[in-house]
Amino acid sequence: MKLASKLPALTAAGVLLALSLTGCGSAAQSAGVVTASAAVKTDDGLVINDESIADKATYEKAKTQTLSLYSGYTDSSESALVDAFTKDTGIKVNVVRLTPNKLSERVLSEQGAGKLSADVIRTSDYRIAKSMEDAKVWKAYDVPGASALKDVSVDGGQFTRMFNSVYTLGYNTQLVKEADAPKSWADAVGGKWQGKLGIVQGGSGGSTAALNRFMETKMGGDYFAKYAAQKPKIYDSLGAEATALARGEVAVGTVTISGTNISAVQDKAPVKFIVPEEGLVSYDYYLGMTGTATNVEAAKVFMNYNLSKQGQQVFAQIGEYPVRTDVAPPTIMGVTLPAVDSGKVFRMQNTDAVTYGKDDLAKWNQVFGYTK
Repeated sequence: MKLASKLPALTAAGVLLALSLTGCGSAAQSAGVVTASAAVKTDDGLVINDESIADKATYEKAKTQTLSLYSGYTDSSESALVDAFTKDTGIKVNVVRLTPNKLSERVLSEQGAGKLSADVIRTSDYRIAKSMEDAKVWKAYDVPGASALKDVSVDGGQFTRMFNSVYTLGYNTQLVKEADAPKSWADAVGGKWQGKLGIVQGGSGGSTAALNRFMETKMGGDYFAKYAAQKPKIYDSLGAEATALARGEVAVGTVTISGTNISAVQDKAPVKFIVPEEGLVSYDYYLGMTGTATNVEAAKVFMNYNLSKQGQQVFAQIGEYPVRTDVAPPTIMGVTLPAVDSGKVFRMQNTDAVTYGKDDLAKWNQVFGYTK
């Protein structure tokens, strides 16, 4: 199976980026998608839109710190969130960005050597977050409100589910008319897009793990083979595939809604997503504080902000499903996404990730003929 060549202008995935982001530093990147206004008060701690984010002592200390964030989140999306956070709080963030599987390798290596420098870590894939827990990476932190929400606080606050990203199909609008675009996952493998499809390698992280499980359980045990028969280009990461789709190197491919949103709005890329008839695929993103954190107060403010109503609205505007029930599903590029309980949103359960993750990946690699 053909492996797509690495592209020199990747927006993020698979390539290590060390970024120092401030409220004005990445404003151009997020201004088009993040418009959640905030009324900020700092006379007695940090209060955003009448919601307390941090008490006075915590916030005063946090303002003097620069947060170190290791992230497996797509670079453009993380940049949008961090930009909003810095704008609302005044706290700077240094971001180290890797795909979740590569991030896991780095974190576990640094932890084993006693040199983990992250204050907080964001990753998809329950198995990865759990492996970090087993390696004693996390320092339990009870994010205010997390324990009252279903499947949000994990193992007493070892790590916290902050949002669910959304996987679907997208297309290049310069190559594909809207009327001709696939309407379903089944359409994508019907033969029309042979040699014109893209997909990310099946072991990239929580995104591909959830997609693999969806394909196996919802689309049938032969769906891998049907997709592979289209002779798709295989990319190392979502960022690489998104770049290829925007450039027209593939006409149709697997995409995240958030990445497509930012690419279309911010970069004016000719891309759109669809809501397939069989449904969307969502996957968990977790955030946790490390036991080696040196900027503890900034870490607490960051985690509190992520789960605050303001933070959750930022995620929704980026294109993610909030975990808070008082924040509506996203409306992206004029499309209101279906409610999480509509039957149109597949979310892989943690038990399935543990039980089927390795087997799904082994089958994917075999069917697609993929080797690293």
